[in-house]
Amino acid sequence: MNKSNLILKNNPTLRDFQDYIAAMVKERGFDKESISEIFMLFLEECGEMAKAARKTQNIKSDKNSEQFHLDYEIADVFIYLLDICNHYNIDLEKSFRDKEEINKKRFWE
Repeated sequence: MNKSNLILKNNPTLRDFQDYIAAMVKERGFDKESISEIFMLFLEECGEMAKAARKTQNIKSDKNSEQFHLDYEIADVFIYLLDICNHYNIDLEKSFRDKEEINKKRFWE
């Protein structure tokens, strides 16, 4: 396996993260995955994140099950979310800002 040449700059913007993921997907040969495959991987990582979160709350679980680290599982979810955004050409930062302007006008009870 070749060493990666990818570099994420210090203090990256959300766009920088999206660009990094786009390059990473190509470099690692994942650029042929269908959106269905990406969604399934995203949901799988969400499940692993939930399991890791459960363990932080000492909720009963199988002691022989795989160990998950919450911080890594959250990172995996973030990676797949950005991959989905890239697939649909969604600028996540713009979408976040636009949606938050809508949310600011809502009444939360």
